[in-house]
Amino acid sequence: MKQINIFDIKLHPFRRSEFISLIRQKLKDGQQMAQFGVNSATVNEIAGNEEYRRAINNADLLNIDGMSVVWALRCLGYKVPERVATPDLADDVLTMAEKEGFSVFLLGAKEAILLKCIANLMARMPSIIIAGHQHGYYDQGEDSYIIEKINEARPDILLIGMSSPKKELMCEKYRSELNAKYILGVGGYFDILAGYTRRAPKWMQNIGMEWFFRFIQEPRRMWRRYLLGIFKFMWLVLKERSSKTVIDD
Repeated sequence: MKQINIFDIKLHPFRRSEFISLIRQKLKDGQQMAQFGVNSATVNEIAGNEEYRRAINNADLLNIDGMSVVWALRCLGYKVPERVATPDLADDVLTMAEKEGFSVFLLGAKEAILLKCIANLMARMPSIIIAGHQHGYYDQGEDSYIIEKINEARPDILLIGMSSPKKELMCEKYRSELNAKYILGVGGYFDILAGYTRRAPKWMQNIGMEWFFRFIQEPRRMWRRYLLGIFKFMWLVLKERSSKTVIDD
């Protein structure tokens, strides 16, 4: 499988269509697979968080979620065909699930948002199989109950709508206990489906300015991540100017 080893993690420079083909095949084969997106905030965080870095690397697939990471890799000489934004990938996964009859469990977000998300999803995809759902605001002591609830639903696909690194660490800790065949960390995707958060217009996404659209919606929450984070990310990119290799095995 083609991958890029950089920032002490592995990245998979595939197109969305390639990810979906691989996910579909693994689902049909019954092989468990976990996937997360990587953006500049991820790269910044793992630089000082070994537990998070280990959880990221133990995932089977890492899509390049941020345009800044795409640009950085291309500047460093790597071939990256496109950015694979996690919300777009999640849309494709759900479309595939409806078409192929794979069941889905939604974990994360507030209860009201999750219920609205499911209602909108059912209206858009009436044939999709929602095996179950669970809001993300539960106590740590309820972890065993949540895992049992997911396993009782026996979903083919588990979408984890939590922030990073919470979703990655949760998957790392309980993956061996989960019977879901495909696990995808989707961050704030449920808020988007519910209509509580808007994505940037396509033209802003295409020029790599989706981060700015998020910043102007939530400046108090996002200013540190974006305005300070960009300098840390640029410094980490400069550190990576030493030779790296693309592996194809």
